[in-house]
Amino acid sequence: MSIIVPDTSRLLIEAVLKPAQGSRFQPTGFPDLGPAEYKLADGTTNVLVESAQSVANRLEAACWDAGEDALPAPLRDLPYVQATNAAGRVLTTSLSEAHRLNSPYLLETGAVRAAFEAAFPEESVERPDMGKFAELLFHFDPNSLVHGVFVARKEIAGGRLRLPRALSGFIEAHDVRVAESGGVKNDPVNPSGDAAKGYGNVPFSRTEYTAARLTAFFNLDLAQVRGYRLGDNATRLLYVLAVFKIHRFLRDGLRLRTACDLDVTELRVTRPAGFTLPSLAECEAALPGLIAACGAQFAEPRITVVSANAASGARAAKKATK
Repeated sequence: MSIIVPDTSRLLIEAVLKPAQGSRFQPTGFPDLGPAEYKLADGTTNVLVESAQSVANRLEAACWDAGEDALPAPLRDLPYVQATNAAGRVLTTSLSEAHRLNSPYLLETGAVRAAFEAAFPEESVERPDMGKFAELLFHFDPNSLVHGVFVARKEIAGGRLRLPRALSGFIEAHDVRVAESGGVKNDPVNPSGDAAKGYGNVPFSRTEYTAARLTAFFNLDLAQVRGYRLGDNATRLLYVLAVFKIHRFLRDGLRLRTACDLDVTELRVTRPAGFTLPSLAECEAALPGLIAACGAQFAEPRITVVSANAASGARAAKKATK
C-alpha cells in the first residue's frame, strides 16, 4: 500500500485517553507553580497533563529501541549524529539531545560543524537559505525537521537558523476535580530523627486529579513539511515518520509518571474531516522503502560520528560558579 500525504495544511489528531487503572492521574508539575490548572470561559477547570515540550521528548523517545540501544527495525537506516568520547564510548545522539543537532556535544567539532560553517558563513549578511538548511538537517538527521531546531551560534549564519516544530502535541484534562492523598516515609530505627538529614518519619501529601475527559492533541504542520522543498519522497517520509511517532507514543509511552498511566480508547482525525490515519503496521511497512528512496540525500555512513569531550561542559559549569 502506498501512503498518500493528505492534501491539507495541518493534520489535527485527537486521542481520547483514560487511566489504565482506577480513575486518578497525576499531571505534570512546574517549579514554583505545581500542577498547571486553568479555567475556561464557562468556569470549568482544566489541567495540563503533559506539556508540548514533554510530549516532543516522548515522541522522540518512542523512536528508540532501549532494549537494543538502537533505532527500531523500520527506522534502522535513518541517519543521525552520534557523539563519542576518546575511548569510543557513545555519549549522546541527536535523537536524544534536548536541542537535537544544536548540542554542544554534536556541533562543536567534526563533519556536522564543518558542513554548517561551509554552507552558512558567519560574515554573510544575506538572508539564510532555509531550503539549504532543511537539506542539511535531512542529510544528517531528519528527526530535526520533525521536532524543530535552532542553531543559536553566531559563527553559523549569525545564529539565525531556526525551524519550529512541524509536529507538536500536548495532553489536557477537562472538568477536573482534585483528589488529595498522602503518606508517610517511615523510619523504623529513629522515627523522631532529623528529617533534614533523611532520618525520622516524614509525612507527605500528593495531589492527583479525576477528570470528565482526558485528551491528547497532535498537530502536524504539513505546509511546513512541504515548504522544506526536499521532494515527494522526503515529504512522504517525514509525514509517515511523524505518524509512526504518534502511534508508538500512544502504544508504548503513556506511562507518563508512576501515578499517571494512561490508555487510548479512541484515535481520530479532526482535520481534514473524514480522513483516516495510516495504522502503525502500515507505517512500519512503508518506512524502510521510503528511507531507501531518500538514500541519495542522506549522509554515508548513516550514523555520523563526532568526537566530544564530556568533561568540557563540567569544567565550564564549575568555572561559572566560582
